[in-house]
Amino acid sequence: MPLSRTWSVALLGVDGLPVEIEADVGQGKPKVQLLGLPDPALNESKDRVRAAVRNSGLDWPDQVTLALSPADLPKGGSGYDLGLACAVLAGAGSVPQTKLGGTVLIGELALDGRIRPVRGVLPRLLAAKRAGLKCAVVPVETLAEAALVDGIQARGANRLVDVLSWLKDEESALVEPSPPSSVTRATTSDLVDVVGQPEARWALEVAAAGAHNLLLVGPPGTGKTMLAERIVGLLPQLTPDEALEVTAIHSIAGTLSADVPLVTLPPFIAPHHSASIPALVGGGVGLARPGAVSMAHRGVLFLDEACEFGTPHLEALRTAIEEGEIRLARRDGVARYPARFQLVLATNPCPCAPIRDVDCRCTPNERRRYFSRLSGPLLDRIDIRTRMRPIHAMHNSDVGPPESSVTVRERVAKARVRAVERWAAHGWQTNAEVPGPALRRHFRPPAKAMRLLDRGLETGFVSARGADRCIRIAWTLADLAEKDCPDSDDVAAALEFRDRRAA
Repeated sequence: MPLSRTWSVALLGVDGLPVEIEADVGQGKPKVQLLGLPDPALNESKDRVRAAVRNSGLDWPDQVTLALSPADLPKGGSGYDLGLACAVLAGAGSVPQTKLGGTVLIGELALDGRIRPVRGVLPRLLAAKRAGLKCAVVPVETLAEAALVDGIQARGANRLVDVLSWLKDEESALVEPSPPSSVTRATTSDLVDVVGQPEARWALEVAAAGAHNLLLVGPPGTGKTMLAERIVGLLPQLTPDEALEVTAIHSIAGTLSADVPLVTLPPFIAPHHSASIPALVGGGVGLARPGAVSMAHRGVLFLDEACEFGTPHLEALRTAIEEGEIRLARRDGVARYPARFQLVLATNPCPCAPIRDVDCRCTPNERRRYFSRLSGPLLDRIDIRTRMRPIHAMHNSDVGPPESSVTVRERVAKARVRAVERWAAHGWQTNAEVPGPALRRHFRPPAKAMRLLDRGLETGFVSARGADRCIRIAWTLADLAEKDCPDSDDVAAALEFRDRRAA
């Protein structure tokens, strides 16, 4: 019997690596060997594939040796099932090998021959495209996701027999992808719903314009959560490259919608304070899967009741905040996931959380212990801190109605365009991404403004990292005011945003 080959893809974080599937079919005592460091789920595929082939009306060879190459790469999951089945049947002569050489096959097989969806189809096909493969067969439920990859002709399959008919050049039931669905911005959460809080609303606008991290502190019922949930409505839509990047992460996590497979709006991820550290930063056995920080890539990670999170949970965010990615070392290797998110924290000032400070029953030590979960190094990475005040009136006719998200989003969009034009030559998209050395050397505010920062450093009001973040905020304030360079007023306002007393 001839040796047959086809292709699948292994996932290493958000990166894929093409895997060559080889099948050697012979005669003798029934035996199936699977080589190439399979995990338990993949090792069980021998029985799934054999049952699927038999229940599809085909004979299973007596002796089968299957090899997945590169052999030293640990492989896991059930996405190899379809490729293994087609390789075996091609080796047995049941189907021709003509189309297998340039086709990547992805899907899990049910015992009756149905093809079930698997996670990570988009990053797998992106890797297949880089490897020069031109055709792909995927489960029909993930076809819309597969169609996002230009340069690969994707088809969807419901059953194994459909794929075999296609390999034989017979009339098959493989499904062609449909045109992509359009996505409209949700309009349910609007900034006009928030009563009062002009300082916090301004802080939210500045944070959205520069992608700055934000801390909201205040008594319960003042609108902290309402404000945080509405920040996504102020952010611009993702660019095509960013949308593919974010969609690939959500594909691995298995959270994509079959109706709208492309994530075009910045994600908003809000884990509960009881979430574990692996749920926040990623984890798992064998090879780590993405956590909340990666799911919030190019979007917002919101931690409500931040002081209820454990200190180790909050400290685990520090590396991702600084580097924009998370690297997780596990048994089967190191997985790298993007994690350039905007962190928004909301917390009460103390455990008893009274509406008025004069009603607080907590001792100074209790208040200090409660708020100390937000450590100094973590707070130093929070660009904007603002205190929210109790609401004294549900309306104010003298001031007029509050601004809507559409109005604020227009100002944010203009500010972001100015930032993109300024940093385009350096590859940065927002003010929050600009490294400190570049700000100090090439984009310094005027000398008078820098003297304010120097005074803050001398008095210990800000750290060196905090001074860099003040310059970033000053540039955002200048963008919102449509100024070419921040002045001393912008730097003073940035220093006020970082006042620890606001927390």
